[in-house]
Amino acid sequence: MQPTPSPPPAVGPDQIPITIATPDGARPQAIYEALRNQRSELRDQLERVQDQRNDIAGSLKAEDITAPDREGLATRLKETDARILSLEQQIAQADLAVSKAAAVPGAVVPEPPPPPRTGPPEEVIAIPIVFTIFVLCPIAIAYARRLWKRGAAVIAPVPKEVTERLDQMGQAVESMAIEIERIGEGQRFLTRVMSDPNGRQLGAGVAQPIPVPHAERATERMEYRP
Repeated sequence: MQPTPSPPPAVGPDQIPITIATPDGARPQAIYEALRNQRSELRDQLERVQDQRNDIAGSLKAEDITAPDREGLATRLKETDARILSLEQQIAQADLAVSKAAAVPGAVVPEPPPPPRTGPPEEVIAIPIVFTIFVLCPIAIAYARRLWKRGAAVIAPVPKEVTERLDQMGQAVESMAIEIERIGEGQRFLTRVMSDPNGRQLGAGVAQPIPVPHAERATERMEYRP
């Protein structure tokens, strides 16, 4: 036997009763979801009407507004305020209807429990993370700092005494090379004189000129001696 519906509550002139069509045999869960959707829609309408009121109030604050426009905006502002009040009352009634529908057995279905965990335990995952943070990271940082220090090593300059000593050694070697060259030129000159094919040997009498091609070169090197 269907229960006798209770008469609707008395409402004021500005109140709109919340009614929802529920077919016979509707499930309590469906009625509960319908009332929640209706309440959500009423709240969306209230937000839109409040935005309209803010726009109207901002237009009334304009300095270049005329008197007829100001009067029309004031009228719209009053109508918007009345609509906001009506929507707030409807939302209050919708809250009451949702609470009543939630009290019906079977209206609110509990959410299913989360599926059981099938992977490894959290401790197994945490151990490698802790090992990486506290062991591998310091080692990597220390090795990187060592590489940076090695690359940033500054080559020490050669002392001035060593540089001067090397310069002196270079000059001595150069002098020795010049002396050795002079000795070699002298030996070659004597060899050429002694082996003159024309038979002109060194002896008594007036010396005869002997052409020596490399004499001028030897003279230049001897004069170059520092």
